[in-house]
Amino acid sequence: MREVEKGMQLNSTLITKLLSLLGRDVEECILKQACEKTTKNLPKVRPVEWLQSALISADIKDVKVIQVGWRRFDQRLLPALIHYQEKWMIAQREEAGNISLTDANGELNLVSEEALHDSVVLLCRVAAKKKQSHFKFKDNKAAALVWREMFSESAWVWKVAVATIIINVLAVATSLFALQVYDRVVPTQAYATLTTLVVGMLLIISLDWSLKTIRARIVDSMAAAVDKKTSQHLFDHLLHLQLDLQPRSLGSLAAQVNGLTAVRQFLSSALILSLIDLPFALMFIGFIAVIGGQIGFVYLALLPIAILLGYVTQRRLRGLMYEQLMRENERQGILVDAIRGAESIRANNAGWRFSQQWQEINQSISRYNVQQKAISNFSSVTTTSLSTIAYVSALVVGVFLIGGGHLTMGALIACSILGGRVIAPIAQGVQHLSQWQSASQALNMANNVLMLNKERNDQQHLLSPEELPETLEVEGLRFAYPESPIQQVNIPKLSFKSGDRVLLLGAVGCGKSSLLKILAGLHRPSEGRVKLGMADLWEMEPQTVSSHLSYLPQSVHLFKGTLRSNLALSGTSTDSRLLKITHDLGIDAIAATSPMGMELPISEGGVGLSGGQQQLVALARMVINQPRIWILDEPTASLDVDSEAKVWQVLKDNVQPDDIVIVATHKPKHALAWVNRVVVMNEGTVLKDGKPENVLPQMQTRFQNKPIQQSSSISGRKFPDVI
Repeated sequence: MREVEKGMQLNSTLITKLLSLLGRDVEECILKQACEKTTKNLPKVRPVEWLQSALISADIKDVKVIQVGWRRFDQRLLPALIHYQEKWMIAQREEAGNISLTDANGELNLVSEEALHDSVVLLCRVAAKKKQSHFKFKDNKAAALVWREMFSESAWVWKVAVATIIINVLAVATSLFALQVYDRVVPTQAYATLTTLVVGMLLIISLDWSLKTIRARIVDSMAAAVDKKTSQHLFDHLLHLQLDLQPRSLGSLAAQVNGLTAVRQFLSSALILSLIDLPFALMFIGFIAVIGGQIGFVYLALLPIAILLGYVTQRRLRGLMYEQLMRENERQGILVDAIRGAESIRANNAGWRFSQQWQEINQSISRYNVQQKAISNFSSVTTTSLSTIAYVSALVVGVFLIGGGHLTMGALIACSILGGRVIAPIAQGVQHLSQWQSASQALNMANNVLMLNKERNDQQHLLSPEELPETLEVEGLRFAYPESPIQQVNIPKLSFKSGDRVLLLGAVGCGKSSLLKILAGLHRPSEGRVKLGMADLWEMEPQTVSSHLSYLPQSVHLFKGTLRSNLALSGTSTDSRLLKITHDLGIDAIAATSPMGMELPISEGGVGLSGGQQQLVALARMVINQPRIWILDEPTASLDVDSEAKVWQVLKDNVQPDDIVIVATHKPKHALAWVNRVVVMNEGTVLKDGKPENVLPQMQTRFQNKPIQQSSSISGRKFPDVI
């Protein structure tokens, strides 16, 4: 990458045009003044520093400037500023691999990608606007999933509806009981009538209790079934995510998945029953009007006020619950990081840093929680006061009606009892609105997970060729991680055929691991194709791909279970083969240290085994599966000399003549005695590709001026042991 001379600043017109293309409109006069001020204050700084300072001076703080060389730049992020032929231009991508360059005067030129190889790019990234926290059912996959599962069987709806109607009709009986007692029993001392009324009320109370219990059980069963199905769907989606798009914070991702618990709690809570009872408030107002006449207008007037109070409360709680949930997810991420990295934290005496982060997050969560409680308490107290106002107002109106001879004492008491059924569901609903906010935000979080692309499209017709693949190749391959301007891999063409034993070499960060993950079908190319045999790898059934191809990652992972369950992870191996491979790799010695043998318990992440033992177990899994294509990333990085020799011997014994082996390692001593091809990578591209005897002498020149720990001579080939 050519170094851009300091002080070669940009034109304000050019910057304005670029920001306009990025959807960030600015006034050129303000930006021009900021550029002049920055040039005066910072005459000799790098362009990236100058541009960032100019934008800040123009009060444009939502744009971040990144400088990167063109050959490592992800061209999908165009338009951007590029320094070409001693001047700055706006680069935009055109068809047929050409790039259009526009200067400050509007003059347009088309150039090839190769012509820009040594150019410098300034990428301006406009910060995404903060997402709205309010819940929308439309386009929310999680909400649609819950809705679909709720009504997949409609029998419970009719049962709950019938029970609710009967329960609310029975509620009228209490007011009628009071009416009869005060208007007939008390004036006439009719105890026989009282006995009959009490027996009837006992039957009604028993029926009411039974119906409410049955209704609650039906709703709870429905909520549990919905939670089971939606959680399974979400987990299955998570297992098939496109790995390069997976969120980097595992703690936050886990919290998003577990957030559906709030939905289940909402569906099974008293709130859902309160909402079911809410429409019957109008029915009770009607009964009040029939019994008490004008008293019905009191409750009819206060009902919309109570509903409005609930709506306002819900609006105020929405933002607070969203911010609180975000911080709780962040706290979950810190917790996972702290647990997984406990050794590193203690070794580097960094506990204070994590403790400080934990304290800051807890303080913000507590602040949001206090504000949320304050709003909920205000709403609850106000609703209670509203209920009292309704009761007092009804009594006042009733007194005047009694004085006018239009109402009896029993009717007034009956209206008071029914009035409680008008305000009570609203009061309970307001008190439980925080649960709805938690549920709605949980649905938003789950929807964010469901919106992530899966490794295969559900509507895609996938291929499953019967023939064994003879080749593995890439065409026009480009790859960059999301939100990163750096292009990790850029390989126009690279192919491997049956019988290839390939050693992949290159410096740290040159793109070896990214290439191997792409070849293994774990990362999807940003551009280009990966072909397994005659078919595009991403158009094939994942099971078909995994039956032909196995990948050993650089960082292996063991799962909670036993030594045997981790060795036979796919569940397709025979015991005889498992025992043979474990013996050849020396894993049987691990089992011999425990009286439980192969049933030796393994904790999450392989805790209890050393790094080398974990690597041997992961390698054994691969060998047991006997793939057609072997892709290994640093297979012996954590092994001692003896174990390393065993590994290479086991590979030689189990790899078939027509298999393809691609191995990346910084310890090529043993690999050089076996491979028939060496591929050298540099900055995401293939630097050298050929037979070892042709490539290694050229690579030796590269290391001749560098201190080398040890040099080996294997089969006449001299090469450093560690690269």
